[in-house]
Amino acid sequence: MAKVRVLVVEDSLTVRARLRELLSRDDEIEIVGEAADGKTAIELCGELRPDAISLDMMLPVMSGVAATEYIMAYCPTPILIVSSSFNRGELFETYDALAAGAVDVLEKPRGDESDVVWERKFISTMKLIARIKVVTHPRARLAAFGPARAATPAPIQPSVQVHSQLTLGHACKVIVLGTSTGGPGALVEVLRAIPPDTGTPILFVMHIDEAFGAAFAQWLEVQTSHRVVCARGGEPLDACVGRVVMAPPGRHLVVRSGRLHLTDDPERHSCRPSVDVLFESVSREIGANVVACLLTGMGRDGAAGLLEIKRAGGLTIAQDEASSIVYGMPREAALLGAADRVLPLSDIGPAVAALVRAREGAKR
Repeated sequence: MAKVRVLVVEDSLTVRARLRELLSRDDEIEIVGEAADGKTAIELCGELRPDAISLDMMLPVMSGVAATEYIMAYCPTPILIVSSSFNRGELFETYDALAAGAVDVLEKPRGDESDVVWERKFISTMKLIARIKVVTHPRARLAAFGPARAATPAPIQPSVQVHSQLTLGHACKVIVLGTSTGGPGALVEVLRAIPPDTGTPILFVMHIDEAFGAAFAQWLEVQTSHRVVCARGGEPLDACVGRVVMAPPGRHLVVRSGRLHLTDDPERHSCRPSVDVLFESVSREIGANVVACLLTGMGRDGAAGLLEIKRAGGLTIAQDEASSIVYGMPREAALLGAADRVLPLSDIGPAVAALVRAREGAKR
C-alpha cells in the first residue's frame, strides 16, 4: 500500500518538530516536505504534489489563508488546518481558509494529558483527508469571500425549476440547512442568494469542533446580509424570523411545541449537534411547511432526517457531487431517495429563495 505523502507547514520550530515526530511514527505516512511560511508551502506543493497538507494559519511571508486560496485554485490538495483558537481574528482566518477549500481543522496540541487523544486524532484525520478528492476553487470565486454583499433575488434558471406540486400548499414556516466538511463556503453561497426579508427563520447545523465554533456565527454574519446568532433554548420559533440560527457546538438543536430547544442527548453518527436530530424534529413539528437542504459533508448525518421531511411533504434539496467538497452526506440522501432535487451549490440558494416566494404567494 502506498504511503500517505504529507507536507507539514508550520512556522514554529517546536510545533513543527512535534508534528514531524508524530507523523514519522506511523508506517503508513511519509513526510515529503516541510515549510515555515506560506510562500514556501505553495512552491513545495507544486513541486512535491503531496497527498495532504498540515497547515498553520499564522505564517510569515504569506498567511495560511492566502496559501490555501492559491493551493486550492492551482494545485488542489486536501488541507488540514492545525491552528490555535484563542482569539477572534485567528478564528476568522480559520473560517476563511475553510471557505476557501481547506477540508478540516484541529486545534494545536495543548501540552497536557489530552495530547494523547489529540495525537491519535491528528494521525487519523491526516489519513482520512488524504483520500478526499478535493475540488478546485477559482481565485475569482474566492474573492467573493469578503464583507457582506446585499442579497438580491436571483432569477429562476431552468436548472432550478421545481415541480408545481412543490410550490403549492402552505407557506414555508422554516428553512433548515445541514452541512459538515466544506460547510463554511457552502453556507455563505446559499445564504447570499436568500434575501434576509423572506419572513422565514433559517436554522442550521454544521459539524465543527467546539474550540472553533465560538465565533462562527459572527463570521457568517460578516460574510452575508443576514443576522446570524447561536440558538437559545426556549426561544419561540416565530421570534427567529429575519435571523439565521446556528446550533451551538456540542448541543443538539430541536424544534418542539413552537420553540427552540437545546439538548445534551447522545451523539448521532458521532455528531452533536446532529443534522438528523434537527431535521427529524422539524418534520414532526412543522410537516409540509419546511424547506430543507443537505450540503457538502463527510458521513451520513442528515440523510435520514431529509427523508423524514420529504415524507412529511416538505421540499428537500441535496447538493450535487461536482460542487461538494466531500460528497458524503448529500450522496447518502440521494441514495435514500430523500432529495426532491439534487442541485449544484450555485443553484441551491436561488431555488430556496424562489420556493419561499412562491409559497408566500400561495399563502396570500
